[in-house]
Amino acid sequence: MASKSILTDESINFLEKYLNNASPTGYEWGGQKLWMEYLKPYVDEFITDTYGTAVAVINPDAPYKVVIEGHADEISWYVNYIADNGLIYVVRNGGSDHQIAPSKIVDVHTADGIVKGVFGWPAIHTRNKAKEEAPKPENIFIDIGAKDKEEVLKMGVHVGCVITYPDTFHILNDDKFVCRAIDNRAGGFMIAEVARLLHENGKKLPFGLYITNSVQEEIGLRGAQMIAERIKPNMAIVTDVTHDTSTPMIDMKKQGHVELGLGPVVAYAPAVQQKLRDRITETANKHEIPFQRAALSRATGTDTDAFAYSGSGVASALISLPLRYMHTTVEMIHKDDMENVIKLIYETLLTIEDGETFSYFE
Repeated sequence: MASKSILTDESINFLEKYLNNASPTGYEWGGQKLWMEYLKPYVDEFITDTYGTAVAVINPDAPYKVVIEGHADEISWYVNYIADNGLIYVVRNGGSDHQIAPSKIVDVHTADGIVKGVFGWPAIHTRNKAKEEAPKPENIFIDIGAKDKEEVLKMGVHVGCVITYPDTFHILNDDKFVCRAIDNRAGGFMIAEVARLLHENGKKLPFGLYITNSVQEEIGLRGAQMIAERIKPNMAIVTDVTHDTSTPMIDMKKQGHVELGLGPVVAYAPAVQQKLRDRITETANKHEIPFQRAALSRATGTDTDAFAYSGSGVASALISLPLRYMHTTVEMIHKDDMENVIKLIYETLLTIEDGETFSYFE
C-alpha cells in the first residue's frame, strides 16, 4: 500500500457526518443507517439484529468466518426526575462524566424532535469558596427554559428521554481529530475503511468477513454478546479506543504508557488469543507499521471479551486507537494512528488462511 494518506476526502466527510450524528446507547439505528449506506458499494450483504447491531458481510457463503468489530453507541444521559420548578435531573446511560456537565449545552431527544437545554450550575459569585461543592450525578441538573414541570411535559420531555451533547467534529493542527463519540464510532469508521480498501484493491479473501458494528458496548458489551452468538465466528479482531496516558494527572505506573501519534495499541490480556496477537505484531513489523503495547489486567473492558468467551471460545485480539479525554465532548485522536489501525487490520486479514485454528497445540 502506498505511503500516502489512505483516507480520502469522501472518507473524512463520512467520518464527520457519522460522528456528528447522535447514536446513544439503545438508540443507535440512525448512525447504523449512515454506516450501512457508506459500506454498501464494498460488501455483499448486511445482517441486522433486534437491538440494532449491523454487520456488513463479504463472502457470506464461506464456512470460515472472520469478524472485524467496533461499537456504534455513545454515552448519554436519561431524564430521571422532573422537579416542580421545571429543572431536570438525570441518570447515566453508559459512563457519562458528571464533572464535565456544568455549562454544557444538551439535546433532549423527544418524540417530536430535539429540545435544547443546558446543564446549569450556580454562579461563582454565589458559591462558598471555602467548601465548594463538586458536580455529582445527584446535583447536576438541566434547564430547558421551562417555568414548571407542566411546561416541561408540554414540551414533550418526560422521564426516559435520552440526552446527548451536540458537540461536532473539528480538526486541530491538521492531524488531530476532535469530537464527542470518537469512542467508538472511530472503530466503526476504521473497519468500514478496511472494507473499502479490500474492494478498491481487488483483494479476494478465502473466508467470510463480517464487518461488525455492535450496539450497547457502553453498558456491558451487550450487542457484541448477541451478535457473536448469531455469527459464530472462527476469529475476531476488535478495535476500540484506549487512553493516551501522556496528559496531566494520569499515573503511567497504573495506566501504562500510551501516546497519540505513536501507533495502534496491541493489547496483552487473557481474552487476547496469543497466537493471533503474535500474527498482528509480526504483520506490523513486516509492513513497518508503528505500534504500542498495553497490558490489561483480567478483562479488556471491550467487546473483545464478549467475542473471546462466546460459544466454545473464539480466537480474538484487540487493536486500540490512542485517545485523549475519553468520555468528554473533546475526545482527541491522531490521524496517523487512525490510518495505521486501518492498515494493521487490513494487512493482518491478508495473512489469514481458510481454516486457521490458532491452536497452541498444532
